[in-house]
Amino acid sequence: MVTSVAKGRTPHSEPDFIARAEALATGFAARAAEHDRTGSFPFENFRELSEAGLLSLTVPAIHGGAGAGARYSARVIGIVGKADPSTALVLSMHTINHLVIARSPTWPARLSRKLARESVEGVALVNALRVEPELGSPARGGLPATIARRTETGWRLSGHKIYSTGSPILTWYLVWARTDEAEPRVGQFLVPAGLPGTRIIETWDHHGLRASGSHDVIFEDVVIPLDAEIDLRKPADWRTPDVTQATIHTVFVAAIYDGVARAARDWLISFLEQRVPASLGAPLASLPRAQEILGAIEARLAVNARLIDTFARDFDDGVQLSASESSALKLTVTNNAVAAVEDALSLTGNHGLSRANPLERHYRDVLCGRVHTPQDDSTRIGLGRAALGL
Repeated sequence: MVTSVAKGRTPHSEPDFIARAEALATGFAARAAEHDRTGSFPFENFRELSEAGLLSLTVPAIHGGAGAGARYSARVIGIVGKADPSTALVLSMHTINHLVIARSPTWPARLSRKLARESVEGVALVNALRVEPELGSPARGGLPATIARRTETGWRLSGHKIYSTGSPILTWYLVWARTDEAEPRVGQFLVPAGLPGTRIIETWDHHGLRASGSHDVIFEDVVIPLDAEIDLRKPADWRTPDVTQATIHTVFVAAIYDGVARAARDWLISFLEQRVPASLGAPLASLPRAQEILGAIEARLAVNARLIDTFARDFDDGVQLSASESSALKLTVTNNAVAAVEDALSLTGNHGLSRANPLERHYRDVLCGRVHTPQDDSTRIGLGRAALGL
């Protein structure tokens, strides 16, 4: 049982974040299979995260948060990802946004303080809603179909967002939209959840991360204040990637799927030690083949740990990092994680694919790592073009 953090108080030290996350992870893991089976959203996990002070992990200390950087935040997300990656995905998106807000010169101070205070005081989560049915991922280019029309009294927002992770619990949406001006500008609008004209359509019925609540959100002439705009720019001005956003996103996403692979590794070890085929008369762990494949998994996870920790530490220390480095990190860690779970499956046969065991769930979940921006093809093309000087 985790002792609740009093309102406005933060954990005493960064290692304490880790201890709190580990204490919660046991319960998250125990509930993960049921949430996966039913596709239900793990509301209770977020109540516990709030009570433990972990929803304000990257909220600046000046606003009552923990003020954690990338390194310890990634460790927390990895621990949660090992227990329940759906919860970790929602937590990571919320945590990324607060870290970006804290470092952004364009965020209005009043709004950043409001979001920070609410995150410290209760279960108040934020996520960016960017993907659309026609547009796909904005990272691939193109103008959003979601339109903000300016009036004398406020913006009127209309559009359709898909893959809106955490939608059942979000307090705030950061909606990627364009204005209806003759020369449209593009950017984010801060929209409170539940306004008239807002609907959540429960479309998320996915192969993996089934409890992430990544449903569709519809906005039909939703009225928001004029000062709800966040950093509107000409479309061409968005072509240069936000290095802070890119770095934090790839580090935290990598931590989630590395955590899934570690859960698969732990279950595999238990299986190899306990499974004693009659034909062998000894545990599968005694087989050199099993030892070799497990060793390959360990090697991949060791590389992942070093990459995530070093990259996050460099970010915290102010080392200049590039978007291409971030993309390469995400590609390497997520593919190592997928390969580790596939190696585990190669040793377990039907047991690994049985719904009675967690390995098949870990496999479905870890495959989702490849879907996140930046996708592998974009990363490889970008790195290849850079090497060729194109």
